[in-house]
Amino acid sequence: MKVIHIETHNEKELVNITSRISSAIKSYQWQNGVLVIFVPHTTASIIINECVDPYVKRDFLFKIQELIPRKDSYRHAEGNSDSHIMAILTHTSQSFIVENGEVQLGSWQGVFLAEYDGPRQRKIWLKWLPA
Repeated sequence: MKVIHIETHNEKELVNITSRISSAIKSYQWQNGVLVIFVPHTTASIIINECVDPYVKRDFLFKIQELIPRKDSYRHAEGNSDSHIMAILTHTSQSFIVENGEVQLGSWQGVFLAEYDGPRQRKIWLKWLPA
């Protein structure tokens, strides 16, 4: 297993990690297989979405905070129940097909670390499954 460290700067943000993933694939000379990406945190997730128009990130963060407000009738004492719920709904792992050393994504797609309780130091675990 390999580890990537990511520093987040805001309470809620999407950090584009596509280039970090591509660099890891090249660095470890992974060619054909499946790359599993997992974030070992309960208030962050790994998501795939459009990475060209910055308003997509803004719209996502706006809507998820509207749907899951920071303050509600939560019982969790730390005050970050919204962050836990967001992570549950958006998943802590994703699997990617890697072909000829390239992660296979659609033309507009990118890979993001979704931070819901920052700023923090986050880890992303990479597990290579060769074909």
